[in-house]
Amino acid sequence: MNISLLMGLMIAVPLIAAVLVAFCGRNPNLRETISLAVGAVLLLVVLALGAADLSDSDNYLVLAEPFPGLELALSAEPLGVLFALVAGFLWPVTTLYAIGYMRAEKAKNQTRFYCAFAIAISATMGIAMSANMLTLFVFYELLTLSTYPLVTHQGHDDAKRAGRVYLGILLATSMLFMLPAMIWTWQLTGTLDFQPGGILTTELGVGTLSLLLLLYIFGTGKAALMPFHRWLPAAMVAPTPVSALLHAVAVVKAGVFTVLKIVIYLFGLETIKTLEVTHFLAYLAGFTILAASIVAMTRDNLKKRLAYSTVSQLGYVVMGALLGVATGVLGSSMHIVMHAFAKITLFFCAGAILVAVHKTDVSQLNGLGRRMPLTMAAFLIASLSIIGLPPMGGTWSKWLLLQGTLDSGLMVLTAVLLISSLLNLIYLLSIPVRAFFLAPTKPLTVPHTAPPTAAPATQQEPVVLGDEAPRNCLIAISITALACLILFFVPDLLFEHVGAIPL
Repeated sequence: MNISLLMGLMIAVPLIAAVLVAFCGRNPNLRETISLAVGAVLLLVVLALGAADLSDSDNYLVLAEPFPGLELALSAEPLGVLFALVAGFLWPVTTLYAIGYMRAEKAKNQTRFYCAFAIAISATMGIAMSANMLTLFVFYELLTLSTYPLVTHQGHDDAKRAGRVYLGILLATSMLFMLPAMIWTWQLTGTLDFQPGGILTTELGVGTLSLLLLLYIFGTGKAALMPFHRWLPAAMVAPTPVSALLHAVAVVKAGVFTVLKIVIYLFGLETIKTLEVTHFLAYLAGFTILAASIVAMTRDNLKKRLAYSTVSQLGYVVMGALLGVATGVLGSSMHIVMHAFAKITLFFCAGAILVAVHKTDVSQLNGLGRRMPLTMAAFLIASLSIIGLPPMGGTWSKWLLLQGTLDSGLMVLTAVLLISSLLNLIYLLSIPVRAFFLAPTKPLTVPHTAPPTAAPATQQEPVVLGDEAPRNCLIAISITALACLILFFVPDLLFEHVGAIPL
């Protein structure tokens, strides 16, 4: 099939879904059927693109030409196809989960939710297929705007406050840093096209290139590099399907994907490795990895702990991209995939716990494995993948990133990866350990005659087997958890794509 047609469909299909969902809002069954069916259609389109020959001459689609010589255009390359495959696969899975979750929670404004969800996926596909930095920037901002209603979906004061932080940081970083960097790049080179080997050569001078790199990296606020990370934990006030979308399918992955595109196709590895500022940014990513992991250990709220875990894991991708070596870039590319499946599983499990037993804090999860064995088993599998232990998919990306730090000679970052894996083990594995091996407890009712300062006693909570989330949620959790396992045994499926990235 024509590649240009496939790329156009990737943008159009989710938008069609948004329109159809809006018209069918009064019929929940039809609305949700459309969301699932169109998600499946998009997956088929992306799979067809993944099987296509990207060297074909029709691999370019012009959407518009807002400025003379500067187009909004799409073009497929291996990294973008890999990102699109992940998003295309996880959209229908997340939709399936959302149907069970939103119905169980009796959530309001579900039609608006599914519409915004679909528009966000369209923007994600545009980012994945962008042929130049201008196109990526336009879809990047559309993604920010389309996910704002999702972050503020609950409508209460906390949600509105989180929305302001979300919108403020993401728009400020892109407008104050990324946009000036793009304009400067256009003035220097006369193009914003993504080209193998990069368009910013060393002839432009170390100072100019260093400043441009700083602007681009800090302008990619969705990558959550400290100190521009606060939007991410703030957004945890949103419903769990939104958290899953933000952390696995769209927003944060769009951020680190953009970092990789900038490093590979604007600067090129040969230029990146000549800049001292690259080491500063790599060390900043290393600091983000450790600092976010330490903060995660202190958070009792389960979603907040997972949010800071995501900040840490994004640091892995940014660090790998800035090592200036092929193994680092390959490790970062694979980690986008591995982290997507593992982290979406963890958020799915957090939402299932909320729906089934109305618990939100880690300290409340003692003995929960006896009531929700399937959910907590999936949580264990995903945690092992995040940590990077076999036989889980995360093993391969962590290994390549570790090799990248050795190849670059930045041994401090080697230590960062090893220490962070230990911290991952502590703040993630402690949760299934609580669930499976500690006795459940709950406070007794304190008699009216008891002194106000008396501490409540505790007693064992009755075990209720099979107290799981709705079936749709369990199916989605099972799919993503199984993927964490399968990816360990079929790494060639990913190596084929990442190995084709022109470095």
